[in-house]
Amino acid sequence: MSIPGATSPASRQAVPRGTGCLNPALSLPAMRISGSCYADPGKMGFVEIADYIEALREQGTQLADAAGRAGLDAAVPPCPPWLVKDLLRHTGYVHRWAARHVNECPPRILDGPAEDEILTGGAPDAELIDWFRAGHAALVRALTAADPKLECATLMPASSPLAFWARRQAHETAIHRADAASASGVRSRFASDFAADGVDELIIGFGQRRKYRPSPGHDGTLRVRTTDTGDAWYLREEDGRIYAHRGPGEPAGPSDCVVSGPASGLYLFLWNRSGADEAGVKVSGDPAVLASWQSSVQVRWD
Repeated sequence: MSIPGATSPASRQAVPRGTGCLNPALSLPAMRISGSCYADPGKMGFVEIADYIEALREQGTQLADAAGRAGLDAAVPPCPPWLVKDLLRHTGYVHRWAARHVNECPPRILDGPAEDEILTGGAPDAELIDWFRAGHAALVRALTAADPKLECATLMPASSPLAFWARRQAHETAIHRADAASASGVRSRFASDFAADGVDELIIGFGQRRKYRPSPGHDGTLRVRTTDTGDAWYLREEDGRIYAHRGPGEPAGPSDCVVSGPASGLYLFLWNRSGADEAGVKVSGDPAVLASWQSSVQVRWD
């Protein structure tokens, strides 16, 4: 089973932190048939499964259109040293990999190639956008046709495997749509409820995985609030662990650091696609607490 090592920042195959990418080659003990921390099997986070699939459809179409406008050799500013062609090959591969889980129903996450192989694979440049569109459409079809009682491996606990894969691929594609748009200098915006759900996936989903641990000695509390949807999350870093919950209450009084802003801005900021000022995000209190969490929760391939 191939597990890619860290890539050099100078290499074109290097992948930036917080890309919203999951490594198909990583099959760790924590990967398992989904659990049941969400009560409604037809819903994951704040959004219905059908809405995730529709978001995936729309975001993938917009990603391909943005790639065509920017050109395959345009740089992707949030993801140096990627070019648009790298973004298409990466996301096109992930769509095909995700569709295999829905279609083949494996009991464990499927192995896959290292990132440098993915970025040199796919279709020739002249056919790349059409290749991306085909893989995206196949994933949408697989999710749409899937049995709601589908059983297959997931990366994180979910109300159902179908809910997990629909949600994860909707946000994977949305973040990379923003990347593709940025290649033409365009700032992306997202519907508030969808963006808040993307914040929730990062904090409650990825942030709770065992692989993400803060350095000892960086204890503190962090509050994240959306100013337009009324959602809030509370995080506590203690003894090398991250604890998080969703809701308005603060178990231990005021937080050491508070991050607040519109859901779309928070979504882009926390996924490392925007600075705080341009996203309309305010950081108050001790910024070192936020920095510690951000350095711990890095969704990346290596």
